[in-house]
Amino acid sequence: MKAREFDTEELSRERLAELAELCRLARGDVLKMTTICGSGHPGGSMSSMEIFAVLYACAAVDPSDPRNAGRDRIVVSHGHTSPGVYAVLGRLGFFDVEDAVATFRKTHSIFEGHVERGVPGIEWSSGNLGQGLSAACGFALGGKLTGTDYQVFCAMSDGEQAKGQISEAMRVARKYDLSNVTVIIDYNQIQISGNLHEVMPQHIKETYQANEWEVLEIDGHDIQAVYKALRRGITSPSNVCVLADTVIGKGVSFMEGKHAYHGKALTDDECAKALEELGIENDLETLKKRRESTKVPQNVPPIPPIALSVDSGTPRTYTADEKTDNRSAFGAALQGLAEANKGGKTPIVAVDCDLATSVKTSGLEKATPEAFLQTGVQEHNAATMTGALSVSGVVPFFADFGVFGVDETYNQHRLNDINHANVKLVCTHNGLDVGEDGKTHQCIDYVGTLSNLFGYRVIVPADPNQTDRAVRYAAATVGNFLIATGRSKLPVITGEDGQPLFGGKYEFHYGTADVMREGPDAAILTAGGMTYRALAAWEKLKEQGITCLLLNVPCPLDLDADAVKRAAATGAIVTYEDHHARTGLGSLVANFLAENGLSAKLRMLGVRSYGRSGVPDDLYAEQGLDPDSLVEAVKSL
Repeated sequence: MKAREFDTEELSRERLAELAELCRLARGDVLKMTTICGSGHPGGSMSSMEIFAVLYACAAVDPSDPRNAGRDRIVVSHGHTSPGVYAVLGRLGFFDVEDAVATFRKTHSIFEGHVERGVPGIEWSSGNLGQGLSAACGFALGGKLTGTDYQVFCAMSDGEQAKGQISEAMRVARKYDLSNVTVIIDYNQIQISGNLHEVMPQHIKETYQANEWEVLEIDGHDIQAVYKALRRGITSPSNVCVLADTVIGKGVSFMEGKHAYHGKALTDDECAKALEELGIENDLETLKKRRESTKVPQNVPPIPPIALSVDSGTPRTYTADEKTDNRSAFGAALQGLAEANKGGKTPIVAVDCDLATSVKTSGLEKATPEAFLQTGVQEHNAATMTGALSVSGVVPFFADFGVFGVDETYNQHRLNDINHANVKLVCTHNGLDVGEDGKTHQCIDYVGTLSNLFGYRVIVPADPNQTDRAVRYAAATVGNFLIATGRSKLPVITGEDGQPLFGGKYEFHYGTADVMREGPDAAILTAGGMTYRALAAWEKLKEQGITCLLLNVPCPLDLDADAVKRAAATGAIVTYEDHHARTGLGSLVANFLAENGLSAKLRMLGVRSYGRSGVPDDLYAEQGLDPDSLVEAVKSL
């Protein structure tokens, strides 16, 4: 593993000369790759060049072993400066720089328009601005929880400092004493629409200082100054923010200071002129031919898999005479998991947003306080931070209400999905079941929303026993999960023998539907807190001479094909859910029937409008979701 280079007080003349030459050549690479593909962001790539050069040359990151567990983490928050990052990484030997120049933004190339995790040297696909410092905090917390000693650097733009999520992350860094996080800002004072102070006036220095960060102001094109400032970030007992004064388009006279070059590639003629000014060979035609002839791989190099060593503990069985809520069952399982995985195993932690008593992480907080991360009311930062934490040797449960954990933070989870994270999102307040809090807090779209993400799996458990086992399953299984537990107390679901259906030796298997009752006349498919209501409706139908196949479908995004085919064979299906009727279980079953050429009458019972404030049972009745309405729906088919 390459050693960190920040031990000496300053760089030697020889090292300064090497890095200066690296920057000159990399600026040429930036201009070539953006000109050849006709798009990209050359201006900020050139103003950030000395920052990238010092970071990747001097931090403990090794081109021959870029995924070493002990490496420093470098997060590039302004991911649109990917040309500059790729140029520096290529020149330092992480990959062939000409591959990056020739195939930048080409279909199937790993060198995409914004930095992407999977490219050697890239830690996080930062996507839209404002995410990087949250990810840096996640990496730093991961190192702290696993006892791994590394530095975390976050390179950022000045324009993105207007985003509130960054201030959220600043506060977390100070609260948890993440002094190994250093920020360096490319302060070129230009963004895509013009001058920074005209687009949105802000006081970057004062904001960091107000959050108890040490701020250093330097010339961002002075390699020695950049080095010394980053070194101060490593040695300081506090967090350090380096405000690096730079010039957009640095190195090419007609580009310098011009906001037009923030996201505009040069023409061939302009590029030729710029390369001449930099003293770099103009080989654009050769590179264009290489771009045209290069058969880039159809499959990009895989992101290293997450290795877990999780003890899922001993499942708990709630008896038929117990009535509790799924969120409490989650809290108990989480506490048991954290205790079972102390000492040498993968740490289990909870990330909370000032809702511990409501989402039931308070038991963990009392029993294992070191595994409880309280961020306060700052869901956006918490979601991104959890994503980075989840790829740092930790299994994090992010517990929240549905409107915050899904709706408010959808984009953060989209980026977690893109980054192949391992987030366990648990939302305790969903649907009309939220009740008296009213429509602003009744998340009725959690299945539909996360169905837009390709890697998220959704579990809607029926009772405390299934919740307990689903939580343990998710903890031990790599990947992003949402577990929608619900708020209200629920009866334990029993079989016809009166014993807990999901207790004892029952094992949760993702994608499997559970046959609760048999019957040939119709099929009822349901999930979550509606399951016991569906069971009540089943009993009423039986009294009227109608017996139905009753299925609990806890994994709506990955339907049990055999179970749905059995349901279709009855000729009549009713889906029954506390969710938007057009985007939940019903719509997914409808798609399945159509895609598989199955014919059955289908009735989708779900939420048809925003709910009012009221007792959940009243809200269900108002929208035709009470057991009697389910009975009538089955009879109508």
